Amino acid sequence: MATKPGVLTDWPWTPLGSFKYIVVAPWVVHSTYRFVTDDPEKRDIGYSLVFPFLLFRILHNQVWISLSRYYTSKGKRRIVDKGIDFNQVDRETNWDDQILFNGVLFYTGICLLPEAKQLPWWRTDGVLMAALLHAGPVEFLYYWLHKALHHHYLYSRYHSHHHSSIVTEPITSVIHPFAEHIAYFMLFAIPLLTTLLTKTASIASFAGYVIYIDVMNNMGHCNFELIPKRLFHLFPPLKFLCYTPSFHSLHHTQFRTNYSLFMPLYDYIYGTMDETTDTLYEKSLERGEDKVDVVHLTHLTTPESIYHLRIGLASFASYPFSYRWFMRLLWPFTSLSMIFTLFYARLFVAERNSFKKLNLQSWMIPRYNLQYLLKWRKDAINTMIEKAILEADKKGVKVLSLGLMNQGEELNRNGEVYIYKHPDVKVRVVDGSRLAAAVVINSVSKATKNVVITGHLTKVAYTIASALCQRGVQVSTLRLDECEKLRSCVPLEYRDHLVYQTSEALSSNKVWLVGEGTTREEQEKATKGTLFIPFSQFPLKQLRKDCIYHTTPALIVPKSLANIHSCENWLPRKAMSATRVAGILHALEGWEMHECGTSLLPSDLDQVWEACLSHGFQPLLLPHH
Repeated sequence: MATKPGVLTDWPWTPLGSFKYIVVAPWVVHSTYRFVTDDPEKRDIGYSLVFPFLLFRILHNQVWISLSRYYTSKGKRRIVDKGIDFNQVDRETNWDDQILFNGVLFYTGICLLPEAKQLPWWRTDGVLMAALLHAGPVEFLYYWLHKALHHHYLYSRYHSHHHSSIVTEPITSVIHPFAEHIAYFMLFAIPLLTTLLTKTASIASFAGYVIYIDVMNNMGHCNFELIPKRLFHLFPPLKFLCYTPSFHSLHHTQFRTNYSLFMPLYDYIYGTMDETTDTLYEKSLERGEDKVDVVHLTHLTTPESIYHLRIGLASFASYPFSYRWFMRLLWPFTSLSMIFTLFYARLFVAERNSFKKLNLQSWMIPRYNLQYLLKWRKDAINTMIEKAILEADKKGVKVLSLGLMNQGEELNRNGEVYIYKHPDVKVRVVDGSRLAAAVVINSVSKATKNVVITGHLTKVAYTIASALCQRGVQVSTLRLDECEKLRSCVPLEYRDHLVYQTSEALSSNKVWLVGEGTTREEQEKATKGTLFIPFSQFPLKQLRKDCIYHTTPALIVPKSLANIHSCENWLPRKAMSATRVAGILHALEGWEMHECGTSLLPSDLDQVWEACLSHGFQPLLLPHH
């Protein structure tokens, strides 16, 4: 939102929310009906293609968003080092409004202007005219309109909304108040209307011009340099005719320079070219990938989780993952992505962050939960994890944390197999068990005297049970075999605190520590108002409306942890899994040992918890009932 929002700031369909697309529905239905019922020789192809063209533009913009986020996460040729935040993502969520606006205008124009009907596929004179009119009047008028928008009156009411994004993404290019978009369309309509009125217009000239604007807009707002230097060497005048991402990035950081649309010519003519333009361009091109200190190794969960990646749907990824209705419509892409992951076996960088002096990255293994559960995929997945550890070691990474199902007793003995196989690796491998156990224990009120523990018993579960018993808390199990297994990890003098209880004796237990494998029947045994706290990396299915469900072990990150603008799986905003935080703490504290394998370290829980708090990480508040 602008500093002092002016008239026509909001889009007309803003009150409709997600139902805003109904504004083009009548035209879509009518054009489809006409295409089906009209005689093939009398069909208006241009009218029928408007809706597919709008869908193409949405897909085209999404491709730019994903590519930009992928390249900036690696650091190579990145222009601005600062990160973005949830405020920017929320502000740029409505990037498709301008496509919807164009759709309304295109449909209206075809219906009202006889010249817009029955357009041919191609006319060379119309294409050339559109190109010349853009290079002349459009670029010239835009330059002066843009300068006017930087006058304090218009800037505070309109253009400051766009400049709220210092670090730009492709979609930043179209984030303007409605009034600004009206002005921009009036400029871009000059070539379109002129070719219509001179009867030189064609489907190619219309579509080509709009695609050109989309490409240049998206390219110029990428936060990495992608125009090769050799193009300017081969054709030196190109620097007057084509801008670069670094050229426009300076406009967002310096504000009073580089006003041109796509052609820097007018900045050269009127003396508003930033003096550091060429230097920043060359510096960005020469920049290599980031030196990484901490890597969090994770993987995809459900098939739909691919859209929740930071490089996927930006606004969707900025909220905790949940299944949405529109995912049903995306099943063809979801199926293709699953097939692709069967053959694609390379890691990719999904996210970058920075904290204090550490550079952080999340590396993604392109595999889903289901594939981790298949025994015949065990060796292949272990090989990928092993390669990730060796690659991290080669790149000088200090710590690598194993997230989600990349650790496990059956898969790799909680990462221990890699350490035995490669004892000389310098990268420290962390499974996050200590911090996960500490988070769960500190989620239990100090006044609590009794807890129930159930579910698949992991290293974290054993550690929690042992620590709680040593603190005088009675730990109850629902199964006799679980009780016997837990006794083996509890010091002899504290085993009296570990008991097996029947369902009738559970009424006083209001805190349940649950892991994977907790059944519906077991949840039903809990009394009303019970607090379920997971110790597993995956959340418990919420079957009881009269109970409270905590998140999986996680922490709220400090404000100084940069570039946090997406949610980690099902966790709330600005929360990070304990496993991921454990890797960061390991590097900050300079701990030299590996933290993986099957050994229990309950005596070290206070140490890791105090380190966590000292660096600004905070426990998540209990959810409201």
